[in-house]
Amino acid sequence: MTDVLRRGRASLAFAFFAQGAAFALLVTRIPAVQDRYGVSDALLPVFLAAVPVLAGAGSVATERLVKRVRPSRVLRWSQPVVLLALLGAGAGGSGQVAVLAVALGVFGLAVGALDASMNMLGVSLQRSYGRSIMLGFHAVYSLGGIVGASLAWAGAHWQLALWVSYLPVVAVLLPAVLLGSRWYVDGEPAPEGDARGAGGGAGFKLLLPLCLVMTFAYIGDSTVSNWSAKYLKDVLGGSEQLATVPYNVYMVTTLAGRAVGDLGVRRFGAVAVVRLGSLVAAGGFAVVALASGPWVGMLGFTLLGLGLCVLVPQTFAAAGRRAFEQHGPGASDAAIARLNIFNYVGFLIGSPLVGALGDAWSYRGAMLVPMVLVLVTLGYARSFAAQPDRYGGGHERPRTADVGRGSNGL
Repeated sequence: MTDVLRRGRASLAFAFFAQGAAFALLVTRIPAVQDRYGVSDALLPVFLAAVPVLAGAGSVATERLVKRVRPSRVLRWSQPVVLLALLGAGAGGSGQVAVLAVALGVFGLAVGALDASMNMLGVSLQRSYGRSIMLGFHAVYSLGGIVGASLAWAGAHWQLALWVSYLPVVAVLLPAVLLGSRWYVDGEPAPEGDARGAGGGAGFKLLLPLCLVMTFAYIGDSTVSNWSAKYLKDVLGGSEQLATVPYNVYMVTTLAGRAVGDLGVRRFGAVAVVRLGSLVAAGGFAVVALASGPWVGMLGFTLLGLGLCVLVPQTFAAAGRRAFEQHGPGASDAAIARLNIFNYVGFLIGSPLVGALGDAWSYRGAMLVPMVLVLVTLGYARSFAAQPDRYGGGHERPRTADVGRGSNGL
């Protein structure tokens, strides 16, 4: 059974990597997508907002779907759809806005199902291992994002058509994720007729603090991804070339923080790690807001990567664990699907919020708002505590009783 867990962990890690690469390839080439299809500046925000809205719908659908099929099956088929939709987004030509709309619509719906099912499997594997491994999965996602962004840069540098940039990546990743899906491992299924879960009112009340933390974390993340370049150039006086660096620094420090984060959770507990991450992230926003020049601002964005990186993986882990402890098998998956919606809520709120505050007030002042929201997370830190009788107090031995059948046995 240990070999089953190891194969399941490796195959799921590759799924996280592939999703990180695919998502980065899309979002970092938005200007090229706009130029290729001739999308106006007025219409572009509609397209961009539609993706997370539809992803939220995909996550809601997944909550219902996993009551009938295993999460491994949802992941097995949603990931190829995401990759094919990415290729479709680059395949159209000038004036074919309908092609782009369909591709992005399919991408959004499939991403919602993919994100939810990936994290469902990650949480169930962590429960089976009996120790923290979720940060490692999200570290691999960050690595995929760095690789995808680098490939996108190369495509832009050599002025490659979008489909030329996307086709080799899809040709490699598509068969690889299908092959890897043979070794996905599901958690223990819910008993027949078990109606308990996170879908009812009590379940939502249980999840509410974690939903807020997820929203605040993604408001912080979207602030960095959408405004770091403009802030460094227009507010701190950095060069245009230097303005491209903060987000890359943020991605690298996010990867580094997640790569070692599981060790911190095992040693000090999730509550301590979440509190430290919140304080470091709040400190990063404060440094950015008060920075006297671009290099001090760069330090702030570095701190943001190290602080924010722990919040999302630990929020998924805490939601799945709390639902499992209080409502039994089957509730964990429903809780994660519901929680996953709030990462898109944060993404939708973050960028417009900072932009509106920056225009109406100042961009320095706007950076204090996500700082305050991250600090609010400290008040919810106890929601991340594990129950020692359920979670083994950090024992390293796998909990084989919680392991369901591998996906190739479904």
